[in-house]
Amino acid sequence: MTETYRTLAGRGQAAFEVQGSEFIGHARPVTTVAAAETFVASVREEYADATHNVPAYRVRAEPLREWSSDADEPSGSAGKPALNVLQGEELENVAVVVTRYYGGTKLGVGGLARAYGEAVKRAVSDAGIVTERPHERFTITVAYDDSGTVRGLLESSDCEFEASYEATVEFVVRVPVETGASLRDRIRSATSGRAEIER
Repeated sequence: MTETYRTLAGRGQAAFEVQGSEFIGHARPVTTVAAAETFVASVREEYADATHNVPAYRVRAEPLREWSSDADEPSGSAGKPALNVLQGEELENVAVVVTRYYGGTKLGVGGLARAYGEAVKRAVSDAGIVTERPHERFTITVAYDDSGTVRGLLESSDCEFEASYEATVEFVVRVPVETGASLRDRIRSATSGRAEIER
């Protein structure tokens, strides 16, 4: 899965009312199923007094993992409409939860589906959509003598890195997956194999 994909720029939230019921959409980018489930659990905990907390997520994995739950709303009225928005926007590595406080008027399956879908749309809009490339991380450890060479290579590459200077110099590198291997090869070559690289 090296191709680009659409995901959220950051966290998003949006709230509105439908016939007395309050709906609050929460959305955030995630990189793993575990992170998605942690986000869902944290919203459920924060809004434990809500009538319903309806989750959905789409996470890049082999194969793509999609999941949603109606969270005790009528079958098909909540989780699927929430997930449909993520599918329709072709968003990946995204988790959403829609919190509902029941206002006394039943909305029916169609009304619920529209409201849950709308809450996700608004939260996604608040977060913003970006196109992302898959990245990987690795660590390079070198002696001071090689640190300038490695830093120069990293600065001229399409990557992000942080350096820490202790007894040795450690660079933590985040690089697009498609260029990671060639960058590691260049570093090994420039340091005559002295650089320790851990993925």
